[in-house]
Amino acid sequence: MLVHYKCPNCGDDMGFDSDSGALSCSSCGRQDDIGTFSDEYITMKFDEDEAKEYQCENCGAAVITDADTTATSCSFCDAGVVLADRLSGDLAPAKVIPFSISKQEAEKAFRKWCKNGRFSPKDFMRANRVKNITGMYVPFWMYDLNSNVKLDAVGTRVRTYTRGDYIYTETKFYDVYRDIDLYYNRVPVDASEKMNDEVMDKLEPYNYTDLKEFKTPYLAGYIAEKYNYDDEQLFPRVQSKIKQYIDSYVTSTVSQYTSVREKKQNVKTKSLKSSYVLFPIWMVYYDYDRQEHTFAMNGQTGKIIGKPPISKGKVIGWASGISAVTFIIIKAIAFMTGGVLW
Repeated sequence: MLVHYKCPNCGDDMGFDSDSGALSCSSCGRQDDIGTFSDEYITMKFDEDEAKEYQCENCGAAVITDADTTATSCSFCDAGVVLADRLSGDLAPAKVIPFSISKQEAEKAFRKWCKNGRFSPKDFMRANRVKNITGMYVPFWMYDLNSNVKLDAVGTRVRTYTRGDYIYTETKFYDVYRDIDLYYNRVPVDASEKMNDEVMDKLEPYNYTDLKEFKTPYLAGYIAEKYNYDDEQLFPRVQSKIKQYIDSYVTSTVSQYTSVREKKQNVKTKSLKSSYVLFPIWMVYYDYDRQEHTFAMNGQTGKIIGKPPISKGKVIGWASGISAVTFIIIKAIAFMTGGVLW
């Protein structure tokens, strides 16, 4: 089932507008409140492995997609279409954070970011070779978690004091036990095998006050994918993601000791709730030095993740400048203290 939104006024294509938060027509300016749309087919069951070829209702051309795509555009008429059968039943997202940054704003922010690269080549800093900027909704699982932590350790307190002509060091040992319950709300983990996990993690945080009940018009005009991994498959990853927070909190509860030697620690984490959600991300593809570079931008906050190319000449020049300044400072100090300047 291919869903295509046509403007009731002029018949042109409609898409989600990040500025107004409405389904908008770029031709006549009509805007429809997405809250009024009903997605009755989301509760229906479809075969998720059915044909990957659809017919565009706008121009009649075939829309070919891979098995993971849930929203795309027709390559012939560029109409934004949503593949509703891949957003139904168990594949229906519970929530979505809509785009709040437009394509124009994303490109402007990216160009500004490029110019801030101290060691980037000059032609890269001009950012005049952007190949493509794609807005896509990436599938995530969002978890509410509970971790029970039991710690058995030995703590020491060391005190040094002086009495007469002697300095004494006193060390006391304590049995340390902790039984802690920790709760975490809305911990996200990306569920797409195509996206780099490290990059997706660095694009956080998201502002969850913008979470909306999922409706397909939010996807119109963007690319979207369904999840490749379910919440049970990703559970080990969310456990590893919260480990640093568990360790940090446990450490804070034994900070009164000079040192702590852990004898045994047992952590049991369980999922209280998991929700399938879609988060907005701009992918920026840029050609430089005969290679394609990829940058990611949080479509809600504008945060950018990427590594710009490095100019060896600029790095050498910077290092040489530092060396020259250091040499002059050393000579000046030598002169002021009676040394030989040259």
